[in-house]
Amino acid sequence: MNSPFRDLFSGLIGPRRGLVEAMTPRRTFEDVVLPPATYRALNSALAQIRHRGLIFEEWGLGERHDAGLGLAFNFAGPPGTGKTICAEAIANVLGKRLLVVRYAEMESMWVGESGKNVAAVFRLAAEQDAVLFFDEADAIAGRRFTAVQQGNQREMNTVVSVLLKELDAFAGVIIFATNLAVNFDPAFERRIRTHILFERPGLAEREMIWRVQVHPRKTPLAPDVDFRALAERYAATGGDIKNAVLKAAQFAADEPGTDAERMIHQRHFEEGMEDVLAARRVMDQSLFEENDPGNPLAALGGPAAALTQLTTQQETVEENLSTLAQRVIEVEDHTTTLANVLTRTEEGRRELEIQLGTTNVEMEQLSGAIRAAVNGIEASTRRQSQRAFVLTVAALLLAILALAVAMVGYAV
Repeated sequence: MNSPFRDLFSGLIGPRRGLVEAMTPRRTFEDVVLPPATYRALNSALAQIRHRGLIFEEWGLGERHDAGLGLAFNFAGPPGTGKTICAEAIANVLGKRLLVVRYAEMESMWVGESGKNVAAVFRLAAEQDAVLFFDEADAIAGRRFTAVQQGNQREMNTVVSVLLKELDAFAGVIIFATNLAVNFDPAFERRIRTHILFERPGLAEREMIWRVQVHPRKTPLAPDVDFRALAERYAATGGDIKNAVLKAAQFAADEPGTDAERMIHQRHFEEGMEDVLAARRVMDQSLFEENDPGNPLAALGGPAAALTQLTTQQETVEENLSTLAQRVIEVEDHTTTLANVLTRTEEGRRELEIQLGTTNVEMEQLSGAIRAAVNGIEASTRRQSQRAFVLTVAALLLAILALAVAMVGYAV
């Protein structure tokens, strides 16, 4: 089906083209130089793989544990410490193909497609009986968001949930490689059988890495080449040493003279490593030299320590945001309660106003009654006063009349 919509529907039938890099492993553990502790951890991981049938089938543990039968390993450490080479070496030992998955190719612009891509990758690994290798796994297995506010956060949480589900059901070998294991979602800790730390190589390992990068017979080395001195001067990773050797060969090949006269000198290796370190400083976006006390990364102990500290700060910020969100909910609840109280108070105020209005009317009526009673009393008092005056006048007239009669009788 050749159409513009092919990528849109491809997740329904299988992994999208370019999503998985399938490779036949060629490198072995002889191609990588590791610290002794890392070698021991890798041998333990290989022992688990070799004895898987004995443990889960003959000893019956597969019947007791129907989930998590796959062998999941986490390779954690700085870039260039041999994680990818070791994943290829494990697949080589097992005689299986290696399926390399990178999240940049797995992420989709279509909502829900990233989760389908994860499921398709596991399905392909099961069908081909291949070793599944997730490079830069912290990008896909990162901590889930506790307070989802955007669509991409919800999509990331869905991808992690799908990955955990597929990991439980997968019965093969899966390897995660990460530079920032601290970013892993805690749910992966119990699902990953073994965590292997890939540390920066020590002095002896660095000298050996310098030596194995060149061909013992064909590479023309000048007499002044001193790999021990290079190992002492540069505390570099295996990946950086590899790039420095290739750059040194380029510098030497560009020297004047015939091909037979050209040789790789110590200065070529030094220039190559300085070039690699300069490029790394650019990638770290550092504006100062690493040993400059004004370098903010140096103050934090270097880029790796700075990233770890920033990750810790991010976790603290997320926890604080979660706590703040809870406080906001509590404040909203209190605000709702206060609004209800204010509503009830307003209703009570209006009822009180009505009652006060009724009381005012009753007071006015009572005042009118009192005024009428007072007026009546005043009128009654006036009438009683007038009656007493009349009686007094009448009594006086009667007295005068009686006196007059008496005087007439006396005269007669």
